[in-house]
Amino acid sequence: MENDGFVLVVDTTPDFRAQALAHRVRALHAILLTHAHADHINGMDDIRSFSRHGAIPCYASEETLTRICANFDYAVRDDLNLPGMPKITPVSVDGPFRLGSLLVTPFTVAHGHSATTAFRFDAERGNSFAYVTDCSAIPAFSERYLHSLDLLIIDALRHRPHPCHLTVEQALAIVRRFRPNMARLTHIDHDLDHEATNAQLPAGVELAYDGLIMEL
Repeated sequence: MENDGFVLVVDTTPDFRAQALAHRVRALHAILLTHAHADHINGMDDIRSFSRHGAIPCYASEETLTRICANFDYAVRDDLNLPGMPKITPVSVDGPFRLGSLLVTPFTVAHGHSATTAFRFDAERGNSFAYVTDCSAIPAFSERYLHSLDLLIIDALRHRPHPCHLTVEQALAIVRRFRPNMARLTHIDHDLDHEATNAQLPAGVELAYDGLIMEL
């Protein structure tokens, strides 16, 4: 994600290096982590080319940071001076904060019996969007962050129920309730045929895909 020259990434997925190369990412100013499951953090080593000149701030919940610091201790330890290691500065998030010209608001959603940090982004010029992945329900106390969005990116694994993810139908119910200008369904399963599913979705709602670029 780039905003006025400020580049941030949400989650360091296992294919982070391939995605960075494909999109010619030349700098990285911040990392936001939703949770510490392997499919969202196992690309952490590949930030090393961006942290050669200084640690990159890594924003996440206390629980997620605890696991990150355990799994990637070499990225946070000051007593190691090994070349080629990623370097991050853990930053615990418990309220809104600014990254460049973006106001970032973290909020909690259910992910089965655990929790995921979702993020709302409000730009100075008025555009707003939210990223809600690995979600099985939106708690009542987090609903306020989904109002008045230009774009909602939300979990929609498949049609069949799953204990830790929204179905397409559940995601569409959230879209209908909060009425963002656009919505993209993410974290989708191979069960969903892309073209056939898109043909059944309402106007303004589509499946996301690798390499998708959204401009607001």
